[in-house]
Amino acid sequence: MSELRDKVILITGGTAGIGLECVKAYIKAGAKVVFVGLDHSSVEEAKALFGNPHLGLQADVSNDADVKIIIQKTVDTFGRLDAIHNNAGLASPSKPLHLTEDDEWENLINVNLRSLLYTTRHGYSYLKESKGCILNTSSLVGEIGQDNHAAYSATKGAVNALTKSMAIDYAKDGIRVNSVLPAAVMTPMLKNWVSEQPDPEITEGFLNDIHLLGYCPEGDVIADACVFLLSDKARFITGVNMPVSGGAELGYRRGG
Repeated sequence: MSELRDKVILITGGTAGIGLECVKAYIKAGAKVVFVGLDHSSVEEAKALFGNPHLGLQADVSNDADVKIIIQKTVDTFGRLDAIHNNAGLASPSKPLHLTEDDEWENLINVNLRSLLYTTRHGYSYLKESKGCILNTSSLVGEIGQDNHAAYSATKGAVNALTKSMAIDYAKDGIRVNSVLPAAVMTPMLKNWVSEQPDPEITEGFLNDIHLLGYCPEGDVIADACVFLLSDKARFITGVNMPVSGGAELGYRRGG
C-alpha cells in the first residue's frame, strides 16, 4: 500500500482505539505520522510500537497552547503538514441532558469540539501550503441521536455541521475537509460506555444487532475509510460526513 506515501499526518487521540488503528493504517500506507495522546504512558507505548521516523507527542488538545506546540513540532520535524485528523474524543457521561453536570458538558465540548478550533487555527497555514486535508472522527449519533447520550450526541452533531462549513471556507485554498461517522466500534472507550449501562450484556448484543452486516466492528474498518479520505483517491470529495457504520443508520435489526 502506498496511498499516503510521504504524507505527514498529525492525528489526535492516536494512542488508543480508532486512533491507534488509524496510525497503523497510515504507516502501512506510507505516511509519516505524528500521533498525539493525553497521557505519557500511552504515548510511550505507541512510540515503542511504531519507532522512527514517526513522532509521538503528549498534549491536551482542549488547550490552545498545547495544540500550537504539537503543530509546530510536527512542522519543525518534517518540514510540512499534509493532514490533520481530529480523532481525540470523550464519550462519557451516558445520561440524559437534565442529569448532565456542568463540568461534564464542558469537558465534552472542550475535547470533542473546541479542539478542532485549535488544530485548525494553528494548522491552517501549513495545510494551505500543502493543499492538504482535515479529517474529523465524528459519530452516527450526531445525525440520528442516541438515548442517554445527549451531550455527546450534541458535540458530534456540531462536528458534522462544522465539517461542512469548514469544507466551504477552505475549498478555495485547496484544503479538503471530511468526517467519518462510525456507529459503534469495539474500542476501550465503547467498552467503558457498555459497562455504564443498566444491563451491559444486553447492550453488547444490541451493538451487534444494530449493524446490518451483523457485528460490531473493530477500529480497522474505520481506519481503512480514513486512509481513503486522506488519499488522492478522494481528491474530489469534500464536505462529506461519511457513515462507516455497517448500515446501522437504516434502522433495521437482524433477524434471528
